[in-house]
Amino acid sequence: MTIAIVVLVGLVLIGALVFVGIRNSIIAERNRCDEAWSGIDVQLKRRHDLVPNLIEAVRGYASHEREVFERTAEARADAMRATGIGQAAEAEQQLTAALADLRAVAENYPQLRATENFRGLSSALTQIEDEIQSARNLYNADAQAYNTKIQVFPNTIVAKRGGFQPRKYFQVEAVGERDPAVVSFDGRGQ
Repeated sequence: MTIAIVVLVGLVLIGALVFVGIRNSIIAERNRCDEAWSGIDVQLKRRHDLVPNLIEAVRGYASHEREVFERTAEARADAMRATGIGQAAEAEQQLTAALADLRAVAENYPQLRATENFRGLSSALTQIEDEIQSARNLYNADAQAYNTKIQVFPNTIVAKRGGFQPRKYFQVEAVGERDPAVVSFDGRGQ
């Protein structure tokens, strides 16, 4: 009888240790996701801070493009208010589109593109977008590892009991990234 109790206590103890070990490893993966998301958040804030300067630089040369400036400023405000990964991705998609329109306006003004201020702002924006891409790749890799960890057996049992939820991927498509190229030889296009 005592041997059975000792074996039972031993099995319960081993089960508890396995449970704690799995829970701690899931928490570590979740924390990596949170840390990676904070890297994206920092880069997004840097981009948000750069947008007003870029608008002002272009506005000085193309003051009649008021709608583009307003849309860009509104997209920036929406992106700054976004909460959660899904909402942030959607808002950043809109900001990316607005910035593309702003850059298109700037393309019409060679003297603007030649100014040191605009070149510096444009270069900084390109660098920040590259850093956002790198941070996004890191976050998505961490989210994939975390999601896998909570979905495999026996981790799924611990994850469900602990309320661990899968993480969404942060996806922002470049403007026109998924649009097919239109080639027309009759001059009409689409």
